Amino acid sequence: MQEVPQRVQAEIGPVGLETDDPLVFRAKIAPDHQALIEAATGRELSYGELDELVSRCAGFLAKAFPDGEDHPRIAYLGRNSITEVVACLGCQRRGAIFIPLNWRLSTAELQQILADCRPHMLIVDQEFSVIAGEIGPTLPLVLTVVGAEGFLSRLKTSDRYAGPQIPADTPCIILYTSGTTGTPKGVIITRRNAFSSSINFALVGEVTARSVTLCDLPFFHTIGIIAIARTTLLMGGRLVISDRFQPERTLSLLADPALGVTHYFAVPQMASALRVSPHWNPAALKALRAIFIGGAPLSPALIEGFLQDDIALVNGYGMSEAGTVLHMPLDKDMIAAHRGSVGFAAPLTDVRLVSPDGTDVTDGEVGEIWLQGPAVTPGYWNKPKETAAAFVDGWYRTGDLGRRDETGLIYIPDRLKDMYISGGENVFPAEVEAVIATHPAVRDVAVIGLPDARWGESGVAFVVPVSPQALAEDILSHCAACLATFKRPLRVVFVETIPRTASGKAQKHILRQSHVDADPRPL
Repeated sequence: MQEVPQRVQAEIGPVGLETDDPLVFRAKIAPDHQALIEAATGRELSYGELDELVSRCAGFLAKAFPDGEDHPRIAYLGRNSITEVVACLGCQRRGAIFIPLNWRLSTAELQQILADCRPHMLIVDQEFSVIAGEIGPTLPLVLTVVGAEGFLSRLKTSDRYAGPQIPADTPCIILYTSGTTGTPKGVIITRRNAFSSSINFALVGEVTARSVTLCDLPFFHTIGIIAIARTTLLMGGRLVISDRFQPERTLSLLADPALGVTHYFAVPQMASALRVSPHWNPAALKALRAIFIGGAPLSPALIEGFLQDDIALVNGYGMSEAGTVLHMPLDKDMIAAHRGSVGFAAPLTDVRLVSPDGTDVTDGEVGEIWLQGPAVTPGYWNKPKETAAAFVDGWYRTGDLGRRDETGLIYIPDRLKDMYISGGENVFPAEVEAVIATHPAVRDVAVIGLPDARWGESGVAFVVPVSPQALAEDILSHCAACLATFKRPLRVVFVETIPRTASGKAQKHILRQSHVDADPRPL
């Protein structure tokens, strides 16, 4: 197995099987308490039943991969399910590494990821069996299991796992980044990372044993697999697993009094789809404490719309490399007063805002967000150069820009790589996008800077219009009324869709590649 990159060790002591395994304690004190509900099938598992399956999964893996292979890698290709939760937690208990694959990727993209992590086992939902047949022969796999039910049936005859304590800094998950810049990187998540990240979200999101969380977001993303699933199980709540986002079904689940969903998680595009649905009925969502948002910039107008319906749209900021980093409190008055903020630092994560010369910026100034703490990854799988470049004196450089106000709340102007300079002035595309998104003719938007002979760089707005009758001149006039001259895009390009990752981030490198002929001149 690849050696895990070394960095400054976290200050909390070593954690073993009994403490960082999210099920052991709950299975002891509340074995009959409901742990999982599968929305598509209605299947349920108690904490005792889930713990039993996880232990047998670990036993199955121990038999399939004896001690000669210390940390076997298990890849999983499938939609959210009870089976995936069992496989993920079973890997951790055995000391294996779970690799949830993005089922939205093409065969070629999946092959690239699998060639990097070289899994020993591939578990595939029946839905993706054709893809499995295409990629399986290219890998030196010990075992391929097709069908989630087939995998669970194998566990029934497996022995419960009774292995040794496993060190806290043992990798348990590899999450491949969504690819906003191109080639995905495998983020190593250790047991300590996963445990600390879950504690972070439990505290900022006020998750308890009485919480009921609904997960539409895919488990191949840190929000789904850690912030939602692991946190809920660690705290003893109920996790409702959804295999896909469908606005009507989601609203039905949120309004179901028998479920009593208290916490729901979404990216901005999902939240917007819920609110424009003809089935939107905020009065039916009385049990809901908040809708938690992450992954992409959140417009103040969307926050205001939910507040008008008496629902808190709680903004936050996180990443695969660190889990939950920043978070707004569950306080509607504070959310209303600070609509653009992503909140305070999570308790187990230290946050710095750093200038290009390596010094901390003062309040009100923009700096790159640097992180340190037990939730932060030790690095990237098979990428020592990228790992070394990501850390400075033990601090992880996020590549995102932040600004702190006098109250300690942090705002995210944009990503460092997305900022461009026009006429000597810094332009943050997220700010321009927020303005354009308020125009009634705009369904979605992404802004990039392209070379300009006169200004160095100028903005181009790629817009998904509400109707074919939308006019670029109207959108440019709207920008002229709301933005300083140097911030205004010089051209609007209408497109059918904005390519986005599973977390909602615009894949601007794809826009650049697909629209290299977008000449930034006024129409």
